[in-house]
Amino acid sequence: MHVINQAAPAEEAVTTHPQRLLLVGSSGGHLAQLLALKPWWEGRERTWVTFATQDAKARLRDEHVAWASFPTTRNFPNLVRNLVLAVRVITRERPELVVSTGAGVAFPFFLVARLMRIRTVYLEVYDRLDSRTLTGRLCRPLSSLFCVQWEEQATLYKGSHVVGTLL
Repeated sequence: MHVINQAAPAEEAVTTHPQRLLLVGSSGGHLAQLLALKPWWEGRERTWVTFATQDAKARLRDEHVAWASFPTTRNFPNLVRNLVLAVRVITRERPELVVSTGAGVAFPFFLVARLMRIRTVYLEVYDRLDSRTLTGRLCRPLSSLFCVQWEEQATLYKGSHVVGTLL
């Protein structure tokens, strides 16, 4: 994954070599998309944030994971819980880059990362072509780099980068 943030040329480029990663995503398809990036994140120090579902526990059994609260969609108490988790995890792990495929769990982590001046990369989901997701709308202004998987999505998010589909 070699990407450069052309949307904000004054900012430092997002490089291919950050060594400490925080990979944030809901379980299921969001997690599957992050796992598809394995050739890029393999060999780097990483911490995952997702939900403690059976599929996530099985797929991440040998990984360092912080379990987030769910549901996240329009659930204010869990937003606060995940915001506290974001502060705790980011302060402890000190990632160089936060990467997320959504959904709602991404927002508190992007907010904290932005406040701590940590670079962020958001990858919009592959199955929404005709409208922007809520998480995409919230994370776009907090993203160092905002990626989409389809050309059609690029028209929805000004300054986004088309990277192609992961799955």
